[in-house]
Amino acid sequence: MSYVPAAPLADVPDGGAIAVEVDGVELALVRDGDVVYAVIDECSHAAIPLSEGEVEGNEIECWLHGSRFDLRTGKPVNLPATEPVQTFSTTIEGDTVMVDLSATGADNA
Repeated sequence: MSYVPAAPLADVPDGGAIAVEVDGVELALVRDGDVVYAVIDECSHAAIPLSEGEVEGNEIECWLHGSRFDLRTGKPVNLPATEPVQTFSTTIEGDTVMVDLSATGADNA
């Protein structure tokens, strides 16, 4: 795996999301306690930034139509979305959230 810096850990609010661009890829970083998830920052149903949605545990909701996605897998939890969003592995190094853009997965640290 090849991790690159995404954001300072302190910038990702616990129970919230932020939008970041890493090597040209728009991501939503979502923090749930000691775990930070990374997903493509676009709802698969309506091309709305997921980083602007509500976070509950390991799910994020698109504010436009209410589609919810499991942050571990990217799979939609409810309609109207039927397609998953891409997820990326993350790890924390010191005070920095690192993301592996070369592979998808839920091996989040």
